[in-house]
Amino acid sequence: MQEKKIRILVAKPGLDSHDRGAKVVARALRDAGMEVIYTGLRQTPEQIVETVLQEDVNALGLSILSGAHMTLFPRIIDLMKQKGLGDVIVFAGGIIPEEDIPFLKKLGIREIFGPGTPTETVVNFVKESVLTSR
Repeated sequence: MQEKKIRILVAKPGLDSHDRGAKVVARALRDAGMEVIYTGLRQTPEQIVETVLQEDVNALGLSILSGAHMTLFPRIIDLMKQKGLGDVIVFAGGIIPEEDIPFLKKLGIREIFGPGTPTETVVNFVKESVLTSR
C-alpha cells in the first residue's frame, strides 16, 4: 500500500504582496514529493482557514513580510481551533523579530524560519513533523 502524500498549504496572509520566498518554499516542498497548494496573495485569516479545511492538509505554512504577524497569526490559530483543526501543523517564515517568536510558538506555531533559511531545513522540518504526528 502506498503511503499517503503529505499535503501542505502555503499561504500569504494580509496585504503583503511579496511572495517570492513563499513560492521558493512551495516549490521545494513539491520537489520533495509533497502535494502543495499555494493560496496566492492577500488572503484573509478566514480564507486561509477555510482552505485548510477544504483541502484537508497536514500542514500550513504562513509567509509574511508585512509585520502584521502578531495580529494575523493569532487570528488564524484561533479560527483553526474553532474549526477543529488543531492537529494541522503550522509553521511560518518571513520577517519576524526574534522577540516575537516565543509568543508565536506558545500560540501553537511549531517553527519559524527567517530569511536565508535553507529550503532543505524547511522540507526536513515538515517531513519530520508530519510523520511524527501521523
